[in-house]
Amino acid sequence: MLLVRAIIRPEKVGTVLSELLAAGYPAVTKMDVYGRGKQKGVKVGEVFYDEIPKEMLLMVVEDADKDDVVKLIMRYARTGENGHFGDGRIFVSPVEEAYTISTKTKGL
Repeated sequence: MLLVRAIIRPEKVGTVLSELLAAGYPAVTKMDVYGRGKQKGVKVGEVFYDEIPKEMLLMVVEDADKDDVVKLIMRYARTGENGHFGDGRIFVSPVEEAYTISTKTKGL
């Protein structure tokens, strides 16, 4: 099992979630987050913004589904054909175990 964490632009969340659901990946946790990437923030006129609003999507998927999920997120979270700074990041980490609280079952 793998944990996929995607930090994306807020305006892309609806599309990404719809496409994940359509592809058979309904289980997602969404969180409002703030931060900055390599661009170190954004300057608009005289105002500098170093905490930029983003959304973080968290999903635990089977190892075999990782490439499909990552490709889908990359496709629908990207702005424009070539992408732009601030489109986001995807992190993939191993998950040792997962449990469903209501049924006390182990696994996805």
